Amino acid sequence: MSDSTLPLLVQGYAWLPDRRRRNGGAPVRTRLLGRPAIALHGPDAVRFFYDESHIHRRDALPGTVLDTLFGRGAVHTLDGERHRVRKALFVHLLKDRESIADLTERATAEWERARADWAGRSQVVLFDAFALLLTRTVCGWAGIPLDDEEARETADDLVAMVDGFATPGPRHWRARRARRRQEERLARRIEDVRRGGPGHTEQGAPAGAALTEVARHHEADGAPLDPHTAAVEILNIIRPTVAVAWFLTFAAHALHRRPEQGAPLAKGDTGYARAFAHEVRRFYPFVPFLGGLAARDLEWRGEPVAAGTMVLLDVYGHLHDPALWPSPYTFDPTRFTDAEPGRDDLIPQGGGEVSGGHRCPGEDIVLALLRTLVPLLARLEYRVPRQDLSIPLHRVPTRVNSGFVVTDVH
Repeated sequence: MSDSTLPLLVQGYAWLPDRRRRNGGAPVRTRLLGRPAIALHGPDAVRFFYDESHIHRRDALPGTVLDTLFGRGAVHTLDGERHRVRKALFVHLLKDRESIADLTERATAEWERARADWAGRSQVVLFDAFALLLTRTVCGWAGIPLDDEEARETADDLVAMVDGFATPGPRHWRARRARRRQEERLARRIEDVRRGGPGHTEQGAPAGAALTEVARHHEADGAPLDPHTAAVEILNIIRPTVAVAWFLTFAAHALHRRPEQGAPLAKGDTGYARAFAHEVRRFYPFVPFLGGLAARDLEWRGEPVAAGTMVLLDVYGHLHDPALWPSPYTFDPTRFTDAEPGRDDLIPQGGGEVSGGHRCPGEDIVLALLRTLVPLLARLEYRVPRQDLSIPLHRVPTRVNSGFVVTDVH
C-alpha cells in the first residue's frame, strides 16, 4: 500500500473526498507518514470516532502539528481521566454565558476602535485586520494586556501557528518560531501570576481570567501545570479565537458573492445571524479531517481496524455530502433557519459531546463572535477593488488569496 502523504500535501482538501469517490464510498485504506490509516465518513463514523473506547489521541498527532498548532502536552493529546480533568478547565472558561457575553462585548468595542482606524486608511486587508481585532479582544479578556506593538506581533504569531501547521517549508518554520516565542512569553506570565496574590497578579490579570485560571489549575494527580504546559493551554484558548479571522473573512467573501444575504444581517435578525454563522462554518473549508489511533482491534462495518491504525474522520467531505446537505456547494444559510443542526451533522469543530469528549469547547465562542461581528460587517460600507478572491483547495488551511482587500471604508 503506497503512502499518501505527498498526494495529501498536493491535493489538500480534495484528497480524501476524491479517494472516497474512487473507492465507491467505502472506507479508504492508505498510509500516512508511514503509518497504516483508514478514513471513515458519515454521522455513524462521527459517533464511532468520538467513542473513547475506540479511538485515543495519545501519540496520534505528529510532532509537526504539536510544534506548530497545539503544543507539546496539550489537552488534545490526552485520554481518560487526565483528559477529563484538563478538559473541564476549558469547558469552565469557554462555555460560561457571562464569560462569552464579556468576550463579545469586548469584540464589539474593538470593532468600533478598528472601524475608526480603517476609515483613515487607503485600503484594509480584512483578514489581517480581523486577526488583530480578535487578538486584542481575546488577550484582554484572558487577562493578558498588550500594547499596540505587542498586539500586532502576537496577532502575527497566532496566525502563523494556524497557517503553518499542515505544510512543509517556510510557513511551517514560521509557525514553529512563533510558537516558541509565545510559549516563552506566556510561561513568564504564568510565573508572574503565581507570584501574585489570590485576587490579582503582578501583571494585572484578575481572578477568574483565563490566564489566572490556567495558572491555578491542578491536574488529575493534584499537581499544577508546569509553566510550559500552562502556556501551551493559554495558547489553546487564544489561538483558536484568533483563528475566527478565517471565518470572518469567509463571511466577507460570502456577502460579496451573495450581497442579498446581507440585508437580514444588517437589520439585526439574530436567528439569521446564527444560521449564517453555521453556514459559513459548513460551506467554507477549514479542517480537512481529524485523526486518532485505534485503541484496540476494532471493526467498522465489516472492515477490520487493527490496534494502532490511524483513523481519519473525513470532515470536509462530511460537510459537503449531498446525502446530508442538499446542494452542498451552494451557500445557503436558510438550511439552518428552522432548526439547529444535529450534534453529529455539523462538525467543523468536531463531533460528539463537549464535556467528556474531544469536541472543541470553544465552539460556542466561535458562534458568538460570528453572530456578533458578521452583522457589523454587513452594515459596514466599503468598496471591493479588483483582486484575487479565489480560495485554493490545495492549501491547508486555505484562505482568500488576497486576504480580501477593501477600500473607502466608512
